[in-house]
Amino acid sequence: MEDDSRVVLVTGAGRGIGAGLARILGERGWRVAGHHFDPGPVPGEPWLKADLAKPGEAAALVARVLERMGRLDAVVHNAAVDLGPLALLETTREQYDLIFGVNLAAAFELAQAAARHMIARGEGGRIISISSIHSRITLAGRAIYAASKGGLEALTRALALELGPHRITVNAIAPGFIEVERTRSIIPHYDPEAVGRVIPIRRVGRPEDVAAAALFLLSKEASFVTGQTLVTDGGSSIKLDFQV
Repeated sequence: MEDDSRVVLVTGAGRGIGAGLARILGERGWRVAGHHFDPGPVPGEPWLKADLAKPGEAAALVARVLERMGRLDAVVHNAAVDLGPLALLETTREQYDLIFGVNLAAAFELAQAAARHMIARGEGGRIISISSIHSRITLAGRAIYAASKGGLEALTRALALELGPHRITVNAIAPGFIEVERTRSIIPHYDPEAVGRVIPIRRVGRPEDVAAAALFLLSKEASFVTGQTLVTDGGSSIKLDFQV
């Protein structure tokens, strides 16, 4: 899998972690098929648009990658919906369906479509989903988002068992606090140094940290790693937030 013709589909590549993944994978020799719901410029190949909340769109996205680029060696499902705090008594079924549709159902559909191609080619492959530390530690009001990410990690383990005989590895990455371009607009009075002080490694995360984890899982060195979630959070999820 270490040649310049390798193709990776990155969903949600228009901004934030996904944009960093697309850029860095492109710099490392991958041909990047960048997906975003609202297309714009992306490193590598032209944009591919799909509304992953809709059934069938993820499979159609894989078909378009194959039509345009001829092959698919890896998928990094980064696209996600996070509607922020949602009180249980006020959450609607529509909100639930939207979050689970993009975060979990699309991951299943992408893996299914990609695996069909990878199995037919017989050269193995890589499937990675971007999860979150909300799958293991979370906040009040984040029940639906946290459940979608927990389901994503369970799906990762189950698919790894099924696809392992075909030399397809299936893994997840669970980022913690990652500073992206939207951070300052969604967090009032954002202070990266203050946030970094509560993270054991003493800094906030960056998209490059997630990309580094992805590069490892995509590499030949990780060919024996499957069904795992690589937590990339500077130690946040192993730290108690109170003293006893």
